[in-house]
Amino acid sequence: MIQKDELIKYTSIIDEKKDVLNAASLYLWENAETAFQEFKSAAYLCDVLRKEGFEVTENLTGIATAFSGRFGHGKPVIGVLGEFDALFGLQQVGGVAVKQTIEGKSCGQGCGHNLLGMGSLAAALAIKHYLEETGREGTVIYFGTPGEECGSGKAFMARDGAFDELDMALCWHPTYENSVITLKALANCGVKYVFDGTQAHAGETPHLGRSALDAVELMNVGVQFLREHIPDDWRIHYAITDAGGISPNVVQGHAEVLYYIRATSNSELKDFYERVNAIAAGAALMTGTTEHHDLFSARSNIIQNPALQKTMQEVMEAIEPPKPTEEDLAFLRELIKTFPPANGADPERPIHNEVLPLRPARISHGSSDTGDVSRICPIAQCATSTWAMGTPGHSWQAVAQGTTEWAMTSARYAGKVMAATAIQAIEDPSILEKAWADFRKACPDGYESLLPKDAKPRSLTDI
Repeated sequence: MIQKDELIKYTSIIDEKKDVLNAASLYLWENAETAFQEFKSAAYLCDVLRKEGFEVTENLTGIATAFSGRFGHGKPVIGVLGEFDALFGLQQVGGVAVKQTIEGKSCGQGCGHNLLGMGSLAAALAIKHYLEETGREGTVIYFGTPGEECGSGKAFMARDGAFDELDMALCWHPTYENSVITLKALANCGVKYVFDGTQAHAGETPHLGRSALDAVELMNVGVQFLREHIPDDWRIHYAITDAGGISPNVVQGHAEVLYYIRATSNSELKDFYERVNAIAAGAALMTGTTEHHDLFSARSNIIQNPALQKTMQEVMEAIEPPKPTEEDLAFLRELIKTFPPANGADPERPIHNEVLPLRPARISHGSSDTGDVSRICPIAQCATSTWAMGTPGHSWQAVAQGTTEWAMTSARYAGKVMAATAIQAIEDPSILEKAWADFRKACPDGYESLLPKDAKPRSLTDI
């Protein structure tokens, strides 16, 4: 393994490329696009990769906004995962401490994916620089992975072989602390349940109607009762997307509801999914309607890799995290006044920029399509304090922080951590040997996608 000074030397290219990286982050923020509609964002990142000397492949695995940028030759093959999709309904002005929407926009970077895409790009540039400077054998691939929000983009890419050649993968996420991520995110599937019945005059001939809306409501009631009989760590939530119209004097002949179903493992998710399907079928039987369902996304739970996490922790402690300026702190002190109470925010200390110790694996009740990559090769992820402590995820406050100099500085720090982790793995082959031993122990049967073979990625408007 190489020493701290050398790690700093090889990752300093990220500071030299600051203007290129910040411009990329701001472009992704200003041109926020939702799942599988990220055409401007993907094109921009591909252009940057080409200018930086990467071999770019677009339309990866047949997804129009998925791509890769490759540099180097031979092993190890290191994948760096970059996200860039946004969330609908978060069209917030950047750099202001009040809720203020942008006219003409429909979405915003409420999960910091503009920073995520940039920080991962920074890592790829630094690994490339190291390979060039040392002449070492190795390959770095930046993966542009669309549709993390609501789309399971990496899961579709994984199912179709995009990550099969990897010896290791790296990723990170914006948040309010500097740490190695040891969260075991839940397996998740998104399902649309569609009910069809018979329209009728609700006053004159209600006995002739068969209400699809009744079926949706009965399904939802059934699921509420199911909650009592599932483990505490499982989750299920829904949105009625078609209630059958706005006329109360018409028996609704068609209705739809979207469900997210989450469990702690893939096998448990499969069983949970079938239980929910049975409730939907029962609701149709009770109402004399018909039901069909469409699984439009699915993602695996994340498999932890202790060996790779240990290496990432070591380099995170070796590379000093950035320090906020007084200007950074002043803005965030104003912003946290808008946070909900009891969220851990402290006006005297809005940024927590120390490196936290490596923590034991623990459950997170969210989900990430990174889980599918974690079932193909060893993966390590970090988090950095791009946001004020207590920032609600998927909020206008998260969007507002996405254009700040502090957020971009912290994202570049994430890039350094990922690059240094990769460099150590290239320098010391035993790291990957241990990582693969951990991986085989955790995934003895290999990877099996939760997605049906005929499922295709879909944008929000196509679900």
